[in-house]
Amino acid sequence: MGTRCLANFPLTDEEKDQIRARITALEVEHGDLDYIIATLAQDAVHDQLRLRRLKKRKLMLKDQIALLKDRLIPDIIA
Repeated sequence: MGTRCLANFPLTDEEKDQIRARITALEVEHGDLDYIIATLAQDAVHDQLRLRRLKKRKLMLKDQIALLKDRLIPDIIA
């Protein structure tokens, strides 16, 4: 049985709404992490490991948001 690429199938309105809701939730978490990172960076005695992990999580969220947004916009064949 072959693996199907989900990107080749059009999304239903319900799936689009679910993706938009997920994007919103990820963007909120991304913004929260941005605030936390900025606050920790101002503290002279901040935990470098924790700060690095938060930055890594923030970058991962950014990547997930981009992938989901790409999923909402169909490829246009030129």
